[in-house]
Amino acid sequence: MPRNSSKTKKMRTTPYDVAEHLRTPEEMAAYLDAWLEEAPDDAPGIAKALGDIARAKGMSQVAKDTGLSRESLYRALSGEGNPSFATVLKVARALGVKLHAEAA
Repeated sequence: MPRNSSKTKKMRTTPYDVAEHLRTPEEMAAYLDAWLEEAPDDAPGIAKALGDIARAKGMSQVAKDTGLSRESLYRALSGEGNPSFATVLKVARALGVKLHAEAA
């Protein structure tokens, strides 16, 4: 039987970007809360989660609200950065999310 010589359609995929799915403040808070609950010792992951939320809200606006540059925010919140706690607090405030504590 001869081979089919017609061109095979290639499937195109795009990387999943959670920031595209964080639309409301409640979704953003739930996403950060899930990170804090599921991986409380994963500082780079939590920083990246804040970065995902910042991208969803608009990094330019977050930079303006925090007084930090967009570039420094991208770096600090990349998951490979190491933001200071002061930066984390500024970003959380700019994002409209609150960090809270409860007894372990």
